[in-house]
Amino acid sequence: MRVETDWAERGTCRVGNPDDLFVEGAAQHRAKVVCTGCPVRTECLAYALDHRIEHGVWGGMTERERRALLRRRPTVTSWRRLLETARMEHENHRAAAQGAENQPVRAAC
Repeated sequence: MRVETDWAERGTCRVGNPDDLFVEGAAQHRAKVVCTGCPVRTECLAYALDHRIEHGVWGGMTERERRALLRRRPTVTSWRRLLETARMEHENHRAAAQGAENQPVRAAC
């Protein structure tokens, strides 16, 4: 059963060369461009953080960036849950803001 990684089949990187995401130095920053706009970026990053993957670009973050994040937040037990919750809150906030923009302006009397 591969439920935990089914998201990988929808990743932007699935059509490229996987080796392009496992580079060193400045090439990692170029590799991160592949993650821009990826529909499963959050799932990918959460997977790498939860499994302490040390190499490669995952979810738009280099290995150094992920290590720093793990050091800053040592009490997080599930990055997947944390990132999914944050994404849902962001989407709800954005939807509420758009709804407010679409409300008719009422004149004060």
